Amino acid sequence: MSVLVKRSFTLAGHRTSVALEPEFWEALAVLADKQGRALSALVAEVDAGRTAEHPLASALRVHALLRLR
Repeated sequence: MSVLVKRSFTLAGHRTSVALEPEFWEALAVLADKQGRALSALVAEVDAGRTAEHPLASALRVHALLRLR
């Protein structure tokens, strides 16, 4: 089992922290790199597209899984 890694971002003008397994951070970084943008931009996009019922960490995991299938 992997230890969670916490990263902080400013989203919609507010600082927030997200804890994910290193493997998910790596997958998200690969996705961002393929799109030629920063990881923070990808996280902001996922954040903007989620509903209040879905935690950001869960939304990021699902985003990574769906895009890397």
